[in-house]
Amino acid sequence: MPAPNSIKPGNQVQFTQAERTREYLGDDPDQSRLWAERYLLFVKNLTAVFDGFKAVDIEALGVEHNELRVIIGPNGAGKTTFCDLVSGKTPPTTGQVFFDRDEITGVQEVDIARRGIGRKFQTPTVFDSLTTFENLELSLPGRQGLWSNLRRATTPEEAGQIEALLERVRLIDERDTEASQLSHGQRQWLAISALILTNPKLLLVDEPAAGLTDAETALTAELLLELRADHTLIVIEHDMDFVRQLNSFVTVLNEGKILAEGTLAELQDNPEVIKAYLGR
Repeated sequence: MPAPNSIKPGNQVQFTQAERTREYLGDDPDQSRLWAERYLLFVKNLTAVFDGFKAVDIEALGVEHNELRVIIGPNGAGKTTFCDLVSGKTPPTTGQVFFDRDEITGVQEVDIARRGIGRKFQTPTVFDSLTTFENLELSLPGRQGLWSNLRRATTPEEAGQIEALLERVRLIDERDTEASQLSHGQRQWLAISALILTNPKLLLVDEPAAGLTDAETALTAELLLELRADHTLIVIEHDMDFVRQLNSFVTVLNEGKILAEGTLAELQDNPEVIKAYLGR
């Protein structure tokens, strides 16, 4: 059975979710370190229970190195909670989270971020009164916090790094523009840029296409695909046109469980997915 990342759009081979789960479990991190050669992130028997409600219940899931994985599902499916568990914002009720060769279950959120997991929430977090360049200065390593920024100036090397990133995300012309004057899409790109400066190995990106124009949506898809060269990405999204542009492997969550996985073309023909999500 091919690896999830090797299944390309148009491939007509169909696998049940049980078969995919067995493939994941074949790389069980408790049995072998070989999982780390294939996966950057692996979760096993992962649950999150709140007041008796099981928000997440995933037997096994792996995300490969430099993969862009899209997670879709109806409201309440457990998508954001899954990211909370991976990032350390919420401790799992049961199960294990493995990242970059090590188990990180129960590790504090700030320490997980230092290990290389960065997160961008649905609403971009930027400082409106600062320019685009100044926002990114605050994201430089060692510059988080008021006193850290008062104590030292940005070096020429750091300025060059920021400007190269602004070129990459199509914001160089807005270098000296206050963030309050940016479009919603530009604010999304600025928030993603601030995350990139921390040099994460894994980016968790929540609904990057929400509220964007068609042109901004296309540019955002292009940017995320480019980032795959240097990062692994998990993208939570509702916009099926945007998911189609990402042209990547998709995991469907429903009621906290993995309902199905595959290309969007495969999932669009899956009766269970149509009933739970795509047909709504």
